[in-house]
Amino acid sequence: MKSVISQQLFIYSSLRKGFHQDVFSYITQFFSFVSAAKVKGILSVIGSDPVATPATEDYFIKGELYKLNNEDHFSWVYCQLDDYEGLDSLQGEPSLYRRELTTVYKDDGSVTDAWIYWYNGDVSGTPIISSGDILNQELI
Repeated sequence: MKSVISQQLFIYSSLRKGFHQDVFSYITQFFSFVSAAKVKGILSVIGSDPVATPATEDYFIKGELYKLNNEDHFSWVYCQLDDYEGLDSLQGEPSLYRRELTTVYKDDGSVTDAWIYWYNGDVSGTPIISSGDILNQELI
């Protein structure tokens, strides 16, 4: 029986293929690239780190959509990603990020759902990447 939980992951930051970080090899080991895509959200910068927060307006974050190669690996793979993204915080402290399903707009015009890691903190007053693309940073 097929799972109804999305097997897809939307990536907007350091896990994207344009960064060539060691952790990208982890992504490609368990996920296959689907397409370039975008989600409704705002890309802010805290320190030197880009963080994404959801938006209802027509602000978009550009990134990449991936599909898990083997749904039997879902729990293990997402547990590893949750750890990488700081979801497991010290007792009594809020997590830096939260993983949620979101609507993803693929470059071919179709719409799907995927997991994303949203920033869990306050971004008030932080610089915003106006392009919504970490690879094309113009701050406002």
